[in-house]
Amino acid sequence: MAHPLKALKEVINNLFTKHSTIEYPYKKIETAETYRARIKFTPENCIGCNICVRNCPANAIKITQINPQDKPQALEGGKVIPAKRKFKCVIDLGRCIYCAQCVESCPKKALYASTEFELAAFDKKDLQDEFKHPEEDINK
Repeated sequence: MAHPLKALKEVINNLFTKHSTIEYPYKKIETAETYRARIKFTPENCIGCNICVRNCPANAIKITQINPQDKPQALEGGKVIPAKRKFKCVIDLGRCIYCAQCVESCPKKALYASTEFELAAFDKKDLQDEFKHPEEDINK
């Protein structure tokens, strides 16, 4: 040991300095407001334009129309108002690169980036997020 006092000084300094790491998962990590993690879908806002599907560089998004009921939604002054189109979205988190291009391109803000970053899964099927229209579960 060339300089034992220098090493002792370093040890004492490190005892009283703030830790540079967090005791994860025991202490939760706070993410920035602009952090891009799991992409979420709001089916009520979707108009089915598929701009997000075309803009996704990883081909991780699939949007399909849920078949509307055969009956029209309402009759108003002799006019038939067709049933509102409903969509479901499947996002493959195993393919997603979390660039949020889909979020930026959606004209109705049906997609948004959450701050949920704990995405580990044992099975690839668990990485498929399927978002259905809330009325779809009620009708069945």
